[in-house]
Amino acid sequence: MNCIHVEFEVPGNNFLSAGSASDSVKSTLKKLGVPSSAVRRVAIAMYEAEINMVIHAGGGRCYADIFDDHIKIVMKDEGNGIENLELAMQEGYSTASDDVRNLGFGAGMGLPNIKTYSDRLKIDTEVGKGTTLTIEVDFD
Repeated sequence: MNCIHVEFEVPGNNFLSAGSASDSVKSTLKKLGVPSSAVRRVAIAMYEAEINMVIHAGGGRCYADIFDDHIKIVMKDEGNGIENLELAMQEGYSTASDDVRNLGFGAGMGLPNIKTYSDRLKIDTEVGKGTTLTIEVDFD
């Protein structure tokens, strides 16, 4: 099984560069001939995770392994962690500041969208230590 590995730095509080990692992965998947429905799901899930890093965690790192039949994305930050994961998974729940909401972000759809558009999602979070999301999307 072939594997392409890519890594990206996700700068915190930088909305201008937010989405650049997901754009790069999306472009790579298109070049590899991955079905457009899978490319779309990857782009949405990864973008939501990037935005969460920018808004809530002061940035982080993204690691993506592209296989013949799926992609595995690991988004790792050293932010404050998620205090109440069950609540954070509910549509509309957000801890984003008013400033972030005024920019059009922070609607509370990040984690729910990641779950919806991924085939497998694992969230490891510890308050005061950070959060790691492992997102997998199959290329059916």
